[in-house]
Amino acid sequence: MSTDWPFDRETGELLNEPPRNIAEYTVFELSSALKRTLEDAYGYVRVRGEISRVNTHGSGHCYLDLKDDRAVISAVIWRSTFNRLRIKPQAGLEVVVTGKVTTFPTQSKYQILVDRLEPAGIGALMALLEDRKRKLAAEGLFDQDRKKPLPFLPRVIGVVTSPTGAVIRDILHRLKARFPRHVLVWPVRVQGEQCAIEVAAGIAGLNALPQDGPIPRPDLIIVARGGGSIEDLWGFNDETVVRAAAASAIPLISAVGHETDWTLLDYVADERAPTPTAAAERAVPVRADLLAEVADLGARVARCSQKLMDERFRRLKSAARALPRPEEVISHARQRYDTAGGRLDFALKANTKHLSFAYHRLAARLSLRGVKQDIARQAELLRRQQRQMRRVLAAQLVAKLKSINAAAKLLSSLSHRSVLRRGFALVTAEKSLIGGVAAARPGMRVAIEFHDGDVGARIDKPDAQARPASPKKPSGAQGSLL
Repeated sequence: MSTDWPFDRETGELLNEPPRNIAEYTVFELSSALKRTLEDAYGYVRVRGEISRVNTHGSGHCYLDLKDDRAVISAVIWRSTFNRLRIKPQAGLEVVVTGKVTTFPTQSKYQILVDRLEPAGIGALMALLEDRKRKLAAEGLFDQDRKKPLPFLPRVIGVVTSPTGAVIRDILHRLKARFPRHVLVWPVRVQGEQCAIEVAAGIAGLNALPQDGPIPRPDLIIVARGGGSIEDLWGFNDETVVRAAAASAIPLISAVGHETDWTLLDYVADERAPTPTAAAERAVPVRADLLAEVADLGARVARCSQKLMDERFRRLKSAARALPRPEEVISHARQRYDTAGGRLDFALKANTKHLSFAYHRLAARLSLRGVKQDIARQAELLRRQQRQMRRVLAAQLVAKLKSINAAAKLLSSLSHRSVLRRGFALVTAEKSLIGGVAAARPGMRVAIEFHDGDVGARIDKPDAQARPASPKKPSGAQGSLL
């Protein structure tokens, strides 16, 4: 077997030198040349394959592999492109990517810089939709017990839709025909890469409006869009939109597409309408029907009230026939009144005459002499009471004085001053009693209290050998206290 650079099979040594006319490259130069060659030869390409590995970096860039049954190629989606993708890459999803073929010199491999990513046909979209539906259903977002009832007659209706399409005109026209309400439109794009982000932001924005703010907060939200293909309606299958609808505190009606078009928003919404016009019909009742119903109820109330009044009047007349006439009820009382009125004049005159006689009898008994005698008796009684009070007070004062003198004698006998008068002295330092040598410190200022006054003194250093001497008691003689 011939070769330009033959090697020895046993030793591995080069048998012939390489040709001298081959150009010499650095690693970077060779990598750059390969990069230019690859990009010039292919440029933008469309590649179909199955996603086998997805790695979303913390920087926001996404790295993935595309494979078929015989090869694998790496792909990179930069953050700016990844954020605007309508369908996010998932492992196992068959897609068609459009991008630029280039190399990554650091690892000596080629890759595709993805600009667009779309499912490879309706089957791939339906498989992705079913997987997402199962995931959200497992979280309980589609449960019936979390759905909120719609208000009977909302004051304000918020509509999340395109402001330029026929959908908003159909809704406004239907509301005007049934029951005109205040409508607040949140404009969004209902198709394309930004559809899901704007619809989710619209639902959250209407919920964030304050209750008494300058912009009225809606009592009901309608998310509406006309019909279209599954690709056109894909923004309403986005997980962001579904979670925003599930988190809405305001009841929400989904009106996306036609009767046969179903999106994940329909499952999480509090109610699903087959068309935007049907959503308007479910949002408000028919005003004319309400007026007719109110009028009918009013007529029924009037009829029932009249029937009730007639029945009560008949019962009242029946009860009235069993009662006596008013003249008969008051006839006896009227007769008693007339009799008492005739006797009242004579009774008043008799009573006045009786009281006049009693007054004259009492006046005759009263005289000036009797009054004077009564005053003298009262004065004598007052003088006796004064003399008795003086005697009681004098006795009480004498008793209190004896008690005070006895207490004073007892206090004098118990006071330390009686001891001082016998020749003793009281030694204190800083108002504390010095009771012995142990409490005296050299240089301490002390006060000595005698029976006739106080003097100050200072403690000298005591003799270490000195001991307090016990007074010796001479035999046959009593010891002296001093």
